[in-house]
Amino acid sequence: MPTIKKVLVAGASGYLGRYAVNEFKQRGYHIRALVRDPEKIKSVGAHGEPAIHTMIDEIIIGDVTQPESIRGICKDIDIVFSALGLTAPHPEHTSNDVDYLGNKRILDQAMEEKVSRFIYVSVFNQEKMAAIASVKAHELLVADLKQSGLSWAVIRPNGYFSDMGRFLSMAKSGHIFMIGEGEKKINPIHGADLAKICVDAVEGESREIAVGGAKVYTFREAMEMAFKACGKSPWITPLPFWLAEGGLIVTGLFNRNLADLFSFAVEALKFDHVAPPYGTRDLKDFFMELAMKND
Repeated sequence: MPTIKKVLVAGASGYLGRYAVNEFKQRGYHIRALVRDPEKIKSVGAHGEPAIHTMIDEIIIGDVTQPESIRGICKDIDIVFSALGLTAPHPEHTSNDVDYLGNKRILDQAMEEKVSRFIYVSVFNQEKMAAIASVKAHELLVADLKQSGLSWAVIRPNGYFSDMGRFLSMAKSGHIFMIGEGEKKINPIHGADLAKICVDAVEGESREIAVGGAKVYTFREAMEMAFKACGKSPWITPLPFWLAEGGLIVTGLFNRNLADLFSFAVEALKFDHVAPPYGTRDLKDFFMELAMKND
């Protein structure tokens, strides 16, 4: 009988992490998942991502900002997959604390245990947003991974369907303030489609993989689809970039972590994010399913 490979999934309770657990399980892997709250993964996620509690063979309850809680996390592991990252403002921790230093603690242990492959999820268009705190943190880890001596893959998605889900939340309120004119383009990808690419990356040479979804939309078109899914007429008010950037400066005076995360959203709306297309799922269908689920 072939030996069952063991994979560590870091960030398992997140949008992509849940789909990755599901994909690894379907392909016969033994799954060790790192989560902070095991209760969270017992139910379906906010954007339709699956409940994964029963798919996991080993649950490690830990926090990458607390090194003792993740000691030995890579022992007997063949593959490390990390979609770990700060997605909401935290009162104590920054993107550097989680996206870089947290992932670095996992990478250091992976190196000690000589895992066969380390797959890390960073960002697309990183060179255009290099000064943004979260991007800088991710890319510090990418640089360390490339120097680690491990076989690696860096996945660079341009945007998740769950990111677009924020448009749906705003559309439900009846109004969206849009930074810029919304003419820049993006082809975001569904978590299930992206998970297939991530698990496929277990095999092959060390490389970076840019990933987008099947269809390209302008940001305005995505917002209009969100309104349609809610059964509302689009009401979108453009805001000039100088006003948004001024707001970031003011926010930074009171909450540096919040400003750092919002700065990514503002900067990302300044240019196109069209990546090589993968998958089949349509953003329009995602909005419709999410709108019906939340009714």
